[in-house]
Amino acid sequence: MNNSLTMRRNSTRITGFTIALLGAFLMSLDPIFIRFAGVSGFDTAFLFGLFSAISMPIILKCSDERGIKKAVITSGWPLLLSGVLMLGSASGLVFSIKTTSIANTFIILSATPAVAAIFSWLILREKTSRSTLVAIAFVVVGITIVVSGSFGSGNWVGDVLALFSVICLSLMFTLLRKYQEVSRLASVGFGGLLLAIVMFFFATPSSYTTETWIIMGAMGLFTAPVGRVLSMVATRHITAPEVSMTLMLETVLAPIWAFIFFHETPPVTSVMGGVIILISILIYTLISIKNDQ
Repeated sequence: MNNSLTMRRNSTRITGFTIALLGAFLMSLDPIFIRFAGVSGFDTAFLFGLFSAISMPIILKCSDERGIKKAVITSGWPLLLSGVLMLGSASGLVFSIKTTSIANTFIILSATPAVAAIFSWLILREKTSRSTLVAIAFVVVGITIVVSGSFGSGNWVGDVLALFSVICLSLMFTLLRKYQEVSRLASVGFGGLLLAIVMFFFATPSSYTTETWIIMGAMGLFTAPVGRVLSMVATRHITAPEVSMTLMLETVLAPIWAFIFFHETPPVTSVMGGVIILISILIYTLISIKNDQ
């Protein structure tokens, strides 16, 4: 009986980490679309929100047996708060990428696990395991190495916006960890709707080219919302700090995409720090799974 329970728990954690890793991969593609869109931050955020608000209800209707109306009602007030937090996280990310380097943005985003661990302790009273603390410590070392070679590559406004995105994202993970009944799809869809409504007053849709619509459609209809849904779904299987820790794969992948598509060559220190971060994630994931066997 105990062996069966252990196997189920282990399978659940493996599922959670797999989902979170896939979400991280998809979200790491965001800067590619944002840069190629060729429009302002307000326009990019508007299109991101618009397409997310369109795609999520469709996916929800097809995948949730409760249907859209019941899923929203069942989710209750936490759905509203998670949507607001997504509004903050997504807008912070878009404007940060527009105003500072991709490496800078994702380096700061990698602080998410530490912030999520603090919120989980304060709000959920969840104990943070020793392995999580050790992993975060190594990640901080990696971040320090990266930042040491990245001074002056961006500006402080973009860095502050990235930090704002981190706080919103960490709070959202913690909220969804506590309220398991909240529809992740409805949360992303509502957040996208809020983003589109807020940014509409600053955007200029009439000036968009066909290429802009296609690029942002690919991001807003698929990679960005699906990546965020996967990160939210992962909180049903693993803790908020664990999800945030795994999503730090973005920190490694985003600068790689920046190099491939925009020829942004990261310094040696950034590569070294990225390697430390990636290895920390892999070792942490393996240890977490082994401890629950």
